[in-house]
Amino acid sequence: MKKIYSLVMVAGLGFLASCGPSKEELEARENARKDSIAQVEKARLDSIQAAEALKAQQDSIAAALEKMKQDSIAAAEEAAKKGKGSKKPAKKPADEPKKEEPKKPETGKMKDNVTTPAGGGKMKDNVVAPTGGNGGGKMKDKIK
Repeated sequence: MKKIYSLVMVAGLGFLASCGPSKEELEARENARKDSIAQVEKARLDSIQAAEALKAQQDSIAAALEKMKQDSIAAAEEAAKKGKGSKKPAKKPADEPKKEEPKKPETGKMKDNVTTPAGGGKMKDNVVAPTGGNGGGKMKDKIK
């Protein structure tokens, strides 16, 4: 009986060993792993290169701003030596339209500022009928 168990055990181990991945499958897995590592490394190098390019661009902008600042300081010092200091206020262009402020009503009561319609009389007497109908006229003549 022990011999049968030993034979079954050896056969089982042999069966398990034969079910594992083949050499081709192992090589394919290894190649896929190497490819993914290469892609990650390429992406890392690309991001480093992009960061360096951005830093160089920012450095050139900072240098240009510093040069403009130095040029402006030099121009101001030169103008001060010539007697053209910044004592005079800057002139406004003559083309600017002037803003008109709204007129304030005269002092007094609001009713003093309201004008009456032409013809005098009460306001309701001067209401004109809408266009159309039989020739217009006053509203009170139309209502009967």
